[in-house]
Amino acid sequence: VLDPQHRHFFECAWEALEHAGHDPSRFAGQIGVFAGCGMNAYFQYHLLPNARLMESMGLFLVRHTGNDKDFLATRLSYLLDLRGPSIGVQTACSTSLVAVHLACETLLSGQCDMALAGGVTIELPQRVGYRYEPGEILSPDGHCRAFDAEAAGTVFGSGVGVVVLRRLEDAIRDRDHIY
Repeated sequence: VLDPQHRHFFECAWEALEHAGHDPSRFAGQIGVFAGCGMNAYFQYHLLPNARLMESMGLFLVRHTGNDKDFLATRLSYLLDLRGPSIGVQTACSTSLVAVHLACETLLSGQCDMALAGGVTIELPQRVGYRYEPGEILSPDGHCRAFDAEAAGTVFGSGVGVVVLRRLEDAIRDRDHIY
């Protein structure tokens, strides 16, 4: 019953920690999580119509075990026993960027010593394309040209991204791999 957006985010968060060389259970400091996800279409299209599932588990449990965008960051913190700030971020197309910004501010203010920041969207239903409507946000020709003079709209897609962030002096001291 876990929303694929949550599952992919959790997997990528763990992979990011592995790549950074930090086991959260052995990290001495506070680890924060700043994350957001797209609309929960999986819940709407696949779980709610399943009357047997809904009857056996109940709406509250189905929704709160990984199907509400508001619980993405806090659920990851709970699952990994992270003790830093855990903030759900929702700013539409800029969610991941704002999550990174908030994580950096929290690191600089000393509220945490490491932060996971990112976002996820999995568009459902898949393989349906889109239909351009004048005056809306979608690109009239199916191409996204961000920061280009010929930009005329966006194209939605699915993806996940998570980064591990630390204060530079801490990363240097601990010989972290720094990009």
